Amino acid sequence: QSQLVESGGGLVQSGGSLRLSCVASSSTLNRYGIGWFRQAPGKEREGVSAIRSSDGTTYYADSVKGRFTISRDNAKNTVYLQINNLKPEDTGVYYCAASSGPLRRPWWNSRSSYNYWGQGTQVTVSS
Repeated sequence: QSQLVESGGGLVQSGGSLRLSCVASSSTLNRYGIGWFRQAPGKEREGVSAIRSSDGTTYYADSVKGRFTISRDNAKNTVYLQINNLKPEDTGVYYCAASSGPLRRPWWNSRSSYNYWGQGTQVTVSS
């Protein structure tokens, strides 16, 4: 069974940066689209970014555009989420997920579009 493992979370001050990593256990996941979701306490899990496997097309939620950058390194079976200018409202557990189907608007940020999920990494931003 394919697995995803997130890392890179932590406690940072507002305005700081983090780079989250999502490592897949199998190179077959290089053919999958990867999405990043986050869940703040008491809120629904929301999609923040995704990257297609076929052509590297990227997607971002409006709330993170200009601050988040998603990228992938297929040689390392890894997808990254660079987060700059962190804000307290970015606090939450960040999950990566893999989709065996093609990612496209408007479903790239729908949980039902993804087949596999990681366990999450905590990001806490202090003001």
